[in-house]
Amino acid sequence: MVRKMDRSKFQVDYLQSYVSSPERQRTLYRKTLIIVVFSQIFGGAGLAAGITVGALLAQDMLGTDSFTGLPTALFTLGSALAAFLVGRLSERYGRRLGLATGFAAGGLGAAGVIIAAMMDNIWVLCVSLLIYGFGTATNLQARYAGTDLAAPKQRATAVSIAMVFTTFGAVAGPNLVEVMGDIASSIGVPALAGPFILAAAAYMMAGLVLFIFLRPDPFIVARAIERKERTISSPLSEQQLQPLSNKKGIMMGAGVMVLTQIIMVAIMTMTPVHMQHHGHDLSQVGLVIGIHVGAMYLPSLVTGVLVDKVGRTVMAIASGVTLLAAGVTATMAPAGSMAGLMIALGLLGLGWNFGLISGTALIVDSTTPEGRARTQGTVDVLIALAGASGGVLSGMVMASSSYAVLSLAGGFFALLLIPLIVWSRLKQS
Repeated sequence: MVRKMDRSKFQVDYLQSYVSSPERQRTLYRKTLIIVVFSQIFGGAGLAAGITVGALLAQDMLGTDSFTGLPTALFTLGSALAAFLVGRLSERYGRRLGLATGFAAGGLGAAGVIIAAMMDNIWVLCVSLLIYGFGTATNLQARYAGTDLAAPKQRATAVSIAMVFTTFGAVAGPNLVEVMGDIASSIGVPALAGPFILAAAAYMMAGLVLFIFLRPDPFIVARAIERKERTISSPLSEQQLQPLSNKKGIMMGAGVMVLTQIIMVAIMTMTPVHMQHHGHDLSQVGLVIGIHVGAMYLPSLVTGVLVDKVGRTVMAIASGVTLLAAGVTATMAPAGSMAGLMIALGLLGLGWNFGLISGTALIVDSTTPEGRARTQGTVDVLIALAGASGGVLSGMVMASSSYAVLSLAGGFFALLLIPLIVWSRLKQS
């Protein structure tokens, strides 16, 4: 009992040493960014497997194009559940436990996909893809860890630093499709399941990095700082203080991210299927998806600075315009043109990047540490459900019409961002 009390007192004193020292807070902020960066490199490699070969694996096992959007729908539905659970875990126990648990589950799901492919069992594949989605959601939620101790004018930049390093793993993953397929075949695993071997190892490593090194937890420190500041500035007791949030800002941030997610997932999911129908091999599919994923993350450092400097609203509008350009380019590109598809998918990734970083910054701006992780988890649930909808509908639209129709519809759907932003500005005035 005495030892337990001593440990508890040490933890409180250790936490207070950060709460009372701005210099230690800045040091922890920099350390957190470094740790998140390393975890994102591994996490990016993990998420690339589902993006690149998920639809092709389902097509191979089901023997039809109508449900090729099913894998994306399943792992995005899984990511919706994960976003909720990781958000709640982070709210209660901190980022470290929440993110590490999410990545570990994603690794187990990727291992399940490999087993499903070996068994040729579609039901095991479906369950495994749901669990694999935990890694996707956790990789996305990790971006918030860097913002916990960031100043308001650093928040978008902090998100962008975390995201840009996802590029290394996310671009490498699609370009290792053929290599991993050869490795898989050499050990008796179907070639299309090869990238999930990389995903399982990468997600596990991402979870270990966070679990071992993310100490002290930046979210717990940020919450303690916010409680102290509000207690000092208010005559009310800490128990009477209620978390403050800007609901309009949350709605706008969520709306921007939800719309960009639907559009990006719908077009991205059907691109490998479209390419395979027109004679492109797996290495070419990997190259196009690699460029797309690179455009999703690599511009982040510049995007973050722009969001902090020119504003969240301007960059949200830029997202809609860029996604429209992506849809039109994909529609007009000849089916056999690698250049046209690379430009279209590059623009698609860039538009998503603008929307995600501006939307994330709006969510952080509109919440306080006391309720932030729960709100972030809820918003990411909506993003995941949006992605699931995009994945399912994309397969149906393409089966009943064409890739060109799907791309053009997605591009014009992006224009809904503009009335959303105008509505939000009117509500604020």
